[in-house]
Amino acid sequence: MKKDQQSVRKTNPGARRKFLKNSTTLVAGLPLMSGLFPFSPPTGTLSKREEQLRASEVSKSLIGGYGDWAASLLKKRASLSFRNEKWTDVDIWRKEAVAKTEELLAAPELKDIPKVTVENKYNYDGLDIEELSWQLPYGRPTRAVVLKPQGASKPLPGILGLHDHGGNKYFGLRKITKTSGDQHPLMIEHQKSDYGGKPWANEVAKRGYVVLVHDTYAFASRRVLYSDVAGIKWGQAKIGDKTDENPEGLKNIQTYNDWSRAHEDIMAKSLFCAGTTWPGVVLAEDQIALSILGARSDVESKRMGCAGLSGGGLRTVYLGGMDERVKCAICVGFMSTWEDFLRHKSYTHTWMTFAPLLPKYLDFPEILGLRTPLPTLVQSSTEDGLYTLSEMKKADEILKEVYAKAGAQDKYKTNFYRGGHKFDLEMQADAFDWFDQWLG
Repeated sequence: MKKDQQSVRKTNPGARRKFLKNSTTLVAGLPLMSGLFPFSPPTGTLSKREEQLRASEVSKSLIGGYGDWAASLLKKRASLSFRNEKWTDVDIWRKEAVAKTEELLAAPELKDIPKVTVENKYNYDGLDIEELSWQLPYGRPTRAVVLKPQGASKPLPGILGLHDHGGNKYFGLRKITKTSGDQHPLMIEHQKSDYGGKPWANEVAKRGYVVLVHDTYAFASRRVLYSDVAGIKWGQAKIGDKTDENPEGLKNIQTYNDWSRAHEDIMAKSLFCAGTTWPGVVLAEDQIALSILGARSDVESKRMGCAGLSGGGLRTVYLGGMDERVKCAICVGFMSTWEDFLRHKSYTHTWMTFAPLLPKYLDFPEILGLRTPLPTLVQSSTEDGLYTLSEMKKADEILKEVYAKAGAQDKYKTNFYRGGHKFDLEMQADAFDWFDQWLG
């Protein structure tokens, strides 16, 4: 099949999974009703009832009669959109747009690269593996792993692997890596349902890359523990009636994830009160990890990329857009428009997504477009219920226009695949080829 910028790929129907289980939905803490937000099969495959539901989804808004008014506040082209006629020089535009985005993200300052401790070294799956940790000025130590081809003797391009959200803050880097034969059963299932049964960070490392994967803010080693907030009451939840003992038990993990789902509102509000934002904090921590990757003697620091699915795709939008050290970015399963979130899909996404006032200046895809003309691949699925298909396609058109105006059409590509929210083996193969083309 010939590939082009909007090729639609067939996938194994068995790779689909339930919308609730695999979404990044954590904000509302409410069950998602598949009948309210149907998937988006190609035209002609929907039943009459599904067509009616789909039309209702597009025509109505989560905020009722206020939807049209709120959407009208989003100017057709935000003031710092490169698509505006006033912007002709991409470098001048980027400098101003990045500065405004930095201001609104209000990321905490993490200027110094922390001391990195190598906790362990070993070989597994044809890879040399290092377990690392580092201490940021706040929170518990960040844990990370580095994977590279076993016996590699010269510097290689580097990739920052960005783990997903997945409704599961108990885990982080383990979602996309495998470092032993003793893998947690939840991670076996997660990789099977979301990643075609493969730890994609391992697979891309085998192709000749040094891959670093770290736990980001509020996940795994960076998560909030019950013991941190014991005895505090908020809403209907009493914190501290559980312990962090036997943390790998399935019941304990489910209980924690249920609690952390509701806690996202608390965390976001508290970060706003501190003068920062959730995406700003995550960006700062991802940039520290990128600095650590680039400082390694076995990494060619001028040839680094990043990629991730879902919450990892979101992190790619911000990191890839805001940091020129990322020479190749691959955003998987997280591309739409602010209007889509405003009208239809805000409740299906984590607070990690939202930066107050930023939509006045850039549409959501234009955050990733800040990296123009650096190579960028976006991978989206036509039946991904986290987004409205028409808005995913609109986001693609926006990025095409940005790259075309910069004279860099060959540096941007979007592929649409059949199926739901995923980064399956076919998508991985295309993504790894994109890395090879621009970094290899």
